[in-house]
Amino acid sequence: MNSSGLYPSRALISKSAFLHNLGALDAATASGMMPIVKANGYGHGRDIVTDWLLDAGVQWLGVAQIAEAQTLADRLEREGRLGEANILCWIYAPGSPFAQAIKSGIHISLGAPWAIAEVAAAAREAGVPAKVHIKVDTAMARGGFSMNQLADAVAQIAPLQAEGVFEVVGLWSHLARADEPECPLTAHQVELFEAARQITAPLHPQVLHLAASSGMLWHENTHYDLVRPGIALYGVSPNPEYRTALQMGLRAVMQLEADLIVVRDVPAGTGVSYGHTYVTEQPEHFAVVPIGYADGVLRSGSNRVKVWINGELCPSRGRICMDQFVVSAPGAHEGDLAVLFGDEAEGYLTANDWAAACGTVGYEVFTALGPRVHRIAVP
Repeated sequence: MNSSGLYPSRALISKSAFLHNLGALDAATASGMMPIVKANGYGHGRDIVTDWLLDAGVQWLGVAQIAEAQTLADRLEREGRLGEANILCWIYAPGSPFAQAIKSGIHISLGAPWAIAEVAAAAREAGVPAKVHIKVDTAMARGGFSMNQLADAVAQIAPLQAEGVFEVVGLWSHLARADEPECPLTAHQVELFEAARQITAPLHPQVLHLAASSGMLWHENTHYDLVRPGIALYGVSPNPEYRTALQMGLRAVMQLEADLIVVRDVPAGTGVSYGHTYVTEQPEHFAVVPIGYADGVLRSGSNRVKVWINGELCPSRGRICMDQFVVSAPGAHEGDLAVLFGDEAEGYLTANDWAAACGTVGYEVFTALGPRVHRIAVP
């Protein structure tokens, strides 16, 4: 039962599984690690996993948005732990509170010409150098300087570094298809990253980082100085069709569960939920699972997902609603536990199983979970 007693669903976050995965990933590389805790720690609870990481001696943390970075830095400062972590962020808009971030020691990615000017002005306002990582676009057509822009960017950054406005800490990029181990694009991206390394050599970046989970697992030549494990750290394979988490020795960190609130027997011909997209062909025993799309249980899983109840996989019936959905669960009673997904080794469906049923990826299954689903740390 939920520790607060107020919510009928919860996500149990396993410390032992998380630390197991951290150790397994650390053993797979000679590089330093920058675990990614963006999007509320991939939906697992950023504060929970951050504390575990710092207690384990991790010195780098990655978050996406500058507000995430500032919130994290402020909490760590209140707790006297800010000096333990180098926090990198890379998403922000013009006019963002760069000076505040710089004063907090947050590392800021530079990937656009306008950002050079704004971050430099903020560093002067803050009175301390901005710690920056130069991002280069090697094949994503997303964030980062293009290869054609990079030399001009270096020419702009060099005098700012000489002036003490910038401290160039890193050079980095992101792999587009590393989850396809045989795809030749990754080798091409490494070539481009090496070219970027030469172009930025006058700035003497201290650390180079390219690999996220897929690169770390399947492309050793992308490891460089730091690796940035994300989804694998939480016990999910970036490509379960190639290797499942279980096959790689990773453990699911989250178990999503809820307590059944209603059970009923219905006759054949009963329509279920909005639109009656499911109509019983024979008598069935139904149970109501009190979690829905307002909590992040994707509506696209209607009539497709299953939950584990009393050792059986029970299929959903009808549309998933905002707060609840119906399953066919012979023998179920009010108060019985429904596990939506968890550790495959314990017989549960995985987040990737749910993702396949919903037509998405495990990343979305986690990060869609809303605040009504309490994250509870367990051993």
